[in-house]
Amino acid sequence: MVSTHAVRRRRGAVATAVAVMLLLPGCATLSELTAADQQPASSPSAGVLPSPIDPGPSQRPAGSAQEAALPTPPPDPTPSAPPPPTSPAPSAPAPSATPEQEVPDAEQDEQQGTPKEEKKKEPAVEETRETEEPPAPEPQYLEVGSSGPAVRDLQERLVELGYFLPAVDGEFGPQTQQAVWALQKAGGLSRDAVVGPRTRAALADGVRPAPVSSAGKVVEIDLDRQLLLAVQDGKVVRTFNASSGNGETFEAKGRSYRARTPTGTYAVYMERDYLHESTLELGAMYRPKYFTGGIAVHGSPSIPPWPASHGCIRVSNSAMNWLWDAWGVPRGTTVVVH
Repeated sequence: MVSTHAVRRRRGAVATAVAVMLLLPGCATLSELTAADQQPASSPSAGVLPSPIDPGPSQRPAGSAQEAALPTPPPDPTPSAPPPPTSPAPSAPAPSATPEQEVPDAEQDEQQGTPKEEKKKEPAVEETRETEEPPAPEPQYLEVGSSGPAVRDLQERLVELGYFLPAVDGEFGPQTQQAVWALQKAGGLSRDAVVGPRTRAALADGVRPAPVSSAGKVVEIDLDRQLLLAVQDGKVVRTFNASSGNGETFEAKGRSYRARTPTGTYAVYMERDYLHESTLELGAMYRPKYFTGGIAVHGSPSIPPWPASHGCIRVSNSAMNWLWDAWGVPRGTTVVVH
């Protein structure tokens, strides 16, 4: 509903507009304005009555300077409604003191004004440790058929102590077996050619047989320990596994003999530089060196760690080659059997 004050304003505005339009050509007539003013307030067009305010340059008709000088009516003083009562907002609880939090590196860079690109953190390189396989435990026992670094170490130690071994190859074969037997005999150990704790201890202690001679080149035969020693001026040059007469009785060409190796000091008086057949038909002897009667030091394919011969001194064929070719046992070389 339009108030009385608003109606009066509108009528005053219409009167002012009429006065202006009388001065301007092409304006609406008084009857048109009166008809527009008499429209009921509830009409839909009541809200779109021409406003006395300047419509703007784009809609203003070209007129005289008097049009620009027309007074502008004061704005409608509409009473403002008192603001509704408001309840006081609940005060927010004061922030409790919290421990200082660590600021990430990237935020610290921004706070310090350093671009992230300049202080880009290198990606952490995770330290990778190569998973090294633990070394294989050293075998507790070494025997014929064993191979590898442990066997090589064994062979090197045997050679260092003077036990005869033609090659260091990491293979526990018959030649290594002969050297281990010789070590075990020298140390008074069980003659099984198995390198266990006691044999290792003998290696560590540097067990060597002691000679009985003190001068010259001497071949010593130790019957108790079944060893042959190559001795030079009281020093053992090489130690060999050997097998002497077993003491048993045997038959040869219709006669009985006792398989015995005589003790005493002798000299090499005869030699055969080939595979010689025994005159008693007892088998072949490899490169024999005779020192008394039919008893000789010779090579054989079978040299057990105990007495097994008919009275001769058996050593391996490779040991016999060393005695002939490397060390030299010419005729006249002293042989001591004890």
